[in-house]
Amino acid sequence: MKLLTLKDLNAEDTLRFSFDGSFSHHDALERELEPFLQGLESYAGDWMPDVVKGSRPRRYSRDAVVMALKERQDRYGSTVGLYRTTFPAVSLTIDLGLALTPAKIRIWLDVQPVSFFSEQERCQEFVKAVRGWGSMYPVPYAVAHSAADRQSADFPRFGRDDETCERYGTDTVYDVFWLNVFGPKLVESVGRERMLSTPAYLVEELPNGSVLLVLRPTAADFASDEARVAQARAHVHLRPDLDFDTVLRMLRERSAALVPVEPRFHPDVAPFLSRLPDEFAISERQRKIAELNAFRPPVPEEWLPVGLPSDVENPERVRSYYGDLAESLVAALHTNVPSIFDATPESLTDLDFYFWRESFPERYERDLIDEHTAPAIGAFLGGMLVRRLGGTWVPRQKLEESQVRVGKRVWLPFLRARRYMQSRQALLDYSLTQFFRVVERHGA
Repeated sequence: MKLLTLKDLNAEDTLRFSFDGSFSHHDALERELEPFLQGLESYAGDWMPDVVKGSRPRRYSRDAVVMALKERQDRYGSTVGLYRTTFPAVSLTIDLGLALTPAKIRIWLDVQPVSFFSEQERCQEFVKAVRGWGSMYPVPYAVAHSAADRQSADFPRFGRDDETCERYGTDTVYDVFWLNVFGPKLVESVGRERMLSTPAYLVEELPNGSVLLVLRPTAADFASDEARVAQARAHVHLRPDLDFDTVLRMLRERSAALVPVEPRFHPDVAPFLSRLPDEFAISERQRKIAELNAFRPPVPEEWLPVGLPSDVENPERVRSYYGDLAESLVAALHTNVPSIFDATPESLTDLDFYFWRESFPERYERDLIDEHTAPAIGAFLGGMLVRRLGGTWVPRQKLEESQVRVGKRVWLPFLRARRYMQSRQALLDYSLTQFFRVVERHGA
């Protein structure tokens, strides 16, 4: 069964709900969890998790949740995951802080995609679940909203450093999201009367003094202009010190940053660039696609119109040395880049992506890169030109002068590799993918 991973969660926007409540921990674990599981079973409907993962996956049941929590329990608490094996994708983490006083129940829920919550009835059922949880487990603050837009708002830091965020928590209304549960302390800081008069789709006082506030009937249209106006109005009502036009402008900028941008990458590097956007947070992805659309790699200069003659005494021995260098790269990276065994053009793109994702030129010692990694890459790249494009090695005593003749040009793979390994940006400017494609085109 396929369970949603952190990488899957970053593939598409989700409705993300974060809830940090407390409970007495006087009763049995089963009884303390009953309100949460009852709300989940009653209102989740077609996004109900069907798998519980403790020491091993089990089909969902209350007993399975309790059993998994007990399996994972240590002196601090216990954490389990609940998932869904069919559409929509669901990841729900239950984290119990049993060593704390009072004990904590932390919930982190993602339902993917956020567009699943375009239907008003489905959103109403979600609100009913949160109403019950917020009534039974006191919280300082809880939110359900687009994960991408939460990232854009820098939730929960809101521009603060980690230490400040940890020390003060949510000490004021930094933003207003689709669904909000404001704890009693936050309500009193704003003023209960002001909080209850907020212009919103639903404002309701819960039995424990918290306030449930829902901006609009559905969660999925959070980025529409109508939703942003409603969000700004609610925010400046709760924070009279803020300027409506300024808040609305910032919200509209967040919406604009999430508008899909069609990838139009330079064809010579498109196989490489197409992998990069998914490595960024969803909130940044469209901006990165636009940046990569505008990127134009420098035209390769690692070639000569007329080759230098070989100046080595034993060309065959030197070519064998190049082979050993290339094999050292395969030995070092075959686990991380399995396609390197195949030595295909696709394996060059895999290498580009691996080195970029790892920030290889910045993370590793410069001496190691200059003396070992770059020469091994140059030998592997040159070997590709020989095997795949019918090239011929022209060995030279100076490694960076060593050439591969393809068609009417001679190419300098070791020089390309040295430039390539200078920085993370250089991996884009001097990619192996582009170099191979240009050589292929000129050698045709």
